[in-house]
Amino acid sequence: MTTELICAGFGGQGVLTIGKFLAKAGMTEGKNVSWLPSYGPEMRGGTANVSTVISDDAIASPIVSFPNILVALNQPSIDKFAPSIRPGGILIYNTNMCPHGCKREDIVQISAPMVDIAKEIGNPMVLNMLAIGVIIGKTRIIKYETMEEDLTSFMKAKNPELLELNLKAIKRGIQIAQG
Repeated sequence: MTTELICAGFGGQGVLTIGKFLAKAGMTEGKNVSWLPSYGPEMRGGTANVSTVISDDAIASPIVSFPNILVALNQPSIDKFAPSIRPGGILIYNTNMCPHGCKREDIVQISAPMVDIAKEIGNPMVLNMLAIGVIIGKTRIIKYETMEEDLTSFMKAKNPELLELNLKAIKRGIQIAQG
């Protein structure tokens, strides 16, 4: 099975990190992965997106033209990438910054006020982990346990106080995906 994913939003929202952690977890689970970031010169505040592929088979190209999944953290990301989602694919979006949503009826749409939920959890920076949780909860492309292990080993030394909030955000995202 191959899953092609695009995550997009403003620079500073952690979209590149979403793709990076999913690719890392896929690699930990022995899958083939690719991670291809793209961002404007502004970084924070400019647009950023990442193409991530997780596959049981060899990956022919890291370029994702027709994703199975789009994570859109702002409306310009929906406007740009939603038309290319494969029919039957998944759009995950942040209603706080996507006021118009998406009009497509041939895809699954999961939306939540991710900024508000991240603030409720305790830190707006966990918004990207919330999105990872939704992806895990809806698709199971990677296991929660793998993400927890990778995140723990990464954050234990770097930012241990944010680790628990990140794990809480992932679990909340899983709940959102499962309705």
